[in-house]
Amino acid sequence: MPRQNFTFTSESVSEGHPDKVCDRISDAVLDAFIAEEPEARVACETFATTDRVVIGGEVGLSDQDKLHDYMGRIDQIARDCIRDIGYEQDKFHHETVEVTNLLHEQSAHIAQGVDARDNKDEGAGDQGIMFGYAVNETPQLMPAPICYAHNILRRLAEERKSGAEPALGPDAKSQLTVRYEDGKPVEVTSVVLSTQHLDESLSSDDVRAIVEPYIREELPDGWLTGATEWWVNPTGKFVIGGPDGDAGLTGRKIIVDTYGGAAPHGGGAFSGKDPTKVDRSAAYAARYLAKNVVATGLAHRCTIQLSYAIGVAKPLSIYADTHGTGQVHESQIEQAVGEVMDLTPRGIRTHLGMNKPIYQRTAAYGHFGREPEADGGFSWERTDLVDALKAAI
Repeated sequence: MPRQNFTFTSESVSEGHPDKVCDRISDAVLDAFIAEEPEARVACETFATTDRVVIGGEVGLSDQDKLHDYMGRIDQIARDCIRDIGYEQDKFHHETVEVTNLLHEQSAHIAQGVDARDNKDEGAGDQGIMFGYAVNETPQLMPAPICYAHNILRRLAEERKSGAEPALGPDAKSQLTVRYEDGKPVEVTSVVLSTQHLDESLSSDDVRAIVEPYIREELPDGWLTGATEWWVNPTGKFVIGGPDGDAGLTGRKIIVDTYGGAAPHGGGAFSGKDPTKVDRSAAYAARYLAKNVVATGLAHRCTIQLSYAIGVAKPLSIYADTHGTGQVHESQIEQAVGEVMDLTPRGIRTHLGMNKPIYQRTAAYGHFGREPEADGGFSWERTDLVDALKAAI
């Protein structure tokens, strides 16, 4: 029997966090190549530190001779990302940062396992396990702690960029501890918010006065009480932020990107990887399936695991866990999800329309729990399998 009364904590980080700067650049590079060639193969990693951004990895195009033509755009892509995030500080500025591009051609040995040829289906881009999760404790069918931790930072970024709060800087982290009663989130017992500020004279109390109204607006009524502990910039001043304060690297915030620790993670990062890489696309598919299971009412809470082998098209296994909340046996769900969706790499991309430049927007504030967009962004957040699942069960 799952625990009903407990507290659980999740954190989020802003788009200006050093690792998120790198995720953003990697996904922007990915989008640029997919916009030119929807079947482009991209595995892009970014490293950032004081006055320096290094971009590496590999790219596969149908005509590799064109790769050189695209390379001249990489520098400006990185600078555009840094400018949009808001970095104009002395030692990390979009105009003066040194950008080094080390992207190169994709390995032929990887391509031979992935490409479809000789009547062989396109294989998975790597081996691995991927998890998807959904729970009915928020409208987005996401765990409450990570959902609201994201919302707080996204709101602060909006207010900063609009000019309403010019004292705030791009780098920030949030953390919420939520108390559950009878299995439902009912109260925030602690709020942790550390945000860069551009005015060196501001104290922690001054920063709290700026951010507290927005935090209160983002949380459900009654969740903040007189007993809630507040920790805003608990170490004091936070003026030097971003890659100047701490180095950043693509793919280091995989728990922030997914479910805040409330569900398993297969271990693979997402950003900078094209959708032939199943550690990205199959994790999105698993979320899509888990969300539709919960939306259908088959369970209040659902975890889906998929597994793959490099070069092999079909998943090796499908596993479902409804954590004691299911209305049917998990084996029925496992069979049903395999029937309603083609879970080969190409099947996932086709079903979710993933060969589009839709990835840069995923780089901050979570890959899940977002609204599906008209151009195909966040297509894995749709709940359009409800009827098909009911019929399959």
